[in-house]
Amino acid sequence: MRGTVFHYDEDQDYGYINGVDGKRYIFTREDVGQGVSLARRALVEFRADDRTAHDIVAVTTAASDTPPSRAAQPQRPGRSAENQPAQSMGLWAYFRRALGDDYRNFTGRARRKEFWAFCLCSIIVLIALFGFGILLNLAKSGFDDGPRTSIEYVPALLFGLVTILPWIALVVRRLHDIGLTGWLALLCFTPALGGVALLVFGLVPSQFGENPGGQMPAGVRI
Repeated sequence: MRGTVFHYDEDQDYGYINGVDGKRYIFTREDVGQGVSLARRALVEFRADDRTAHDIVAVTTAASDTPPSRAAQPQRPGRSAENQPAQSMGLWAYFRRALGDDYRNFTGRARRKEFWAFCLCSIIVLIALFGFGILLNLAKSGFDDGPRTSIEYVPALLFGLVTILPWIALVVRRLHDIGLTGWLALLCFTPALGGVALLVFGLVPSQFGENPGGQMPAGVRI
């Protein structure tokens, strides 16, 4: 099957390929052939096996798009000569990826670090926006008992709305990581069980090895 590279994390040794069938497949370095570029949107061919990509090779027709000086240079398996080495994913990096590339990604798996990074960074941004709104309100109305407005809190409200879809997608991927169906994310929206469900989903360790959600990224501590 043919597809394009969606993302590759060298530090954790896993990535995703968007197949022409509209599905996303996970892979590791050992599935990548010699000289395959793992740059984003790089065109590749692979053997699909239950949402996992194996025997990944570069598409020969894409060779003409590569400058001769780079195409002639040998590349190590699983490395891209066009990209700088991937850095270790930090909390804000996970947060930005969840809001950007993965905001509607309901396939694959999300480790505990990714889950709690999104929680922590979302709370920090939300508190900062609310604090900014309070300061603006006080600056406009003063510290007396004058009328208060709520327009200053619009940025915080918009941020909350923007994070709804990425948050649901992240919870679904976290459920896949612990070997459960993504439909259990509905528990997070029940008044009595929502907070408890989020806490449990975030604390359960990753399921060892490969499960229906894909292969566990290397480096995850069980």
